[in-house]
Amino acid sequence: MSEAIARDLMSRRFRSYLPVVVDLETGGFDATGDALLEIAAVTLTMDPDGNLLPEATYAHHIRPFEGANVEQAALDFTGIRLDDPLRQQVAMEECQALGDIFRPIRKSIKSHGCTRAILVGHNAAFDHGFLNAAVNRCGIKRNPFHPFSSFDTASLAGLVYGQTVLARACRAAGIEFDNKSAHSARYDTERTAELFCAMVNRYKDLGGWRLAQQEQDMDTDSAE
Repeated sequence: MSEAIARDLMSRRFRSYLPVVVDLETGGFDATGDALLEIAAVTLTMDPDGNLLPEATYAHHIRPFEGANVEQAALDFTGIRLDDPLRQQVAMEECQALGDIFRPIRKSIKSHGCTRAILVGHNAAFDHGFLNAAVNRCGIKRNPFHPFSSFDTASLAGLVYGQTVLARACRAAGIEFDNKSAHSARYDTERTAELFCAMVNRYKDLGGWRLAQQEQDMDTDSAE
């Protein structure tokens, strides 16, 4: 019964979209020409009280696609070493990595009674652009994500906490943040997921979503 309640709440909370937190590490700023080097995604779930929670993390190192550009400045910033033996051992081809990430996302969409995923990211337009470019390169027909809508935690954190930098926003929300671990797709995605959940749940606790739902229900009743 409690699972059914949580499923119903999630399916209604974001207009039947399932929020999935995504972070990408790349070889530069050009989504069409620069390499995708790491991808991580965190699916979210909801408890029967309507609290949003991280569910599962999926992450991969990615081999640059043929002809991809990799800026040294980008590697210096992220700390990624393309010649690291461990990385070379576990890295996947871009299309394989996307397939591995998308499968559990589609399963989570279905299990929560949603119709599609919506990308959540810190400076989401950057990640969304690179993700769409990779999907196009791979010829993926069933992209689980909405093609252009997203939730940007940088903007939301600026509104809620007055902070737009991920580390500072997390600390303002009471979330621990290790600067030495930053710029790993897995680490940044998990912290972004915690931050997004904290902001959504704070709004719920203040009565925001419940009040909006009540007003929508009243409008529906009046129309009938």
